[in-house]
Amino acid sequence: MWKKFKPEKLATLEAFMSNPQLVWEWYQFRRNMIERTEPNPAHYALVEFGEFFESLTLITQNVDGLHQKAGSNGVVELHGNITRNKCMDCGRRCDDLTQAKPSTLPKCPCGGSIRPDVVWFGEALPADALNMAFKRSSDCRLFFSIGTSAVVYPAALLPQVAKRNGAYVVEINMSRTELSNSIDEIILGKAGEILPRFVEYLKEKQA
Repeated sequence: MWKKFKPEKLATLEAFMSNPQLVWEWYQFRRNMIERTEPNPAHYALVEFGEFFESLTLITQNVDGLHQKAGSNGVVELHGNITRNKCMDCGRRCDDLTQAKPSTLPKCPCGGSIRPDVVWFGEALPADALNMAFKRSSDCRLFFSIGTSAVVYPAALLPQVAKRNGAYVVEINMSRTELSNSIDEIILGKAGEILPRFVEYLKEKQA
């Protein structure tokens, strides 16, 4: 049934306020799909990356929580996390909505309305996550841009920030992007196949 709807018509504050039942049902549909989904080899390879580098920061535009499910810690989530809810007024996490009625906006103890903890169209990215992403990008020596179109800003600026500050920037993607001509190396292919090969190489070097 969701083929009848466009995400940009549902993932907005206006849609949520005007038809909360429809939006909550759509998010519950997506959450049910994610619960049945397991991380892929790329997620697990990124967990193993942490064993070979002095420090590693994983910045994601994904909202599915699969990096954490694979075992990554301290993930910087630029677009939030679909498995969480938050109060629109006080910002408190409100994940237990078992008593909420789907036809109305669920309420936080403070009285504010509860919504999915994701960034909707037309909204700013969470300041703490964005500041951390830019800081880590400007400080790093090696930057991987993995599986992103490199056209969604401000996230698309991160590899450029890393490059300007002296990092070696590698793009891993199925096809070239707007980023491709301005970085150090491009590896075309599936992240789930390429990243595990990196891990094997690092293990061989360490042996």
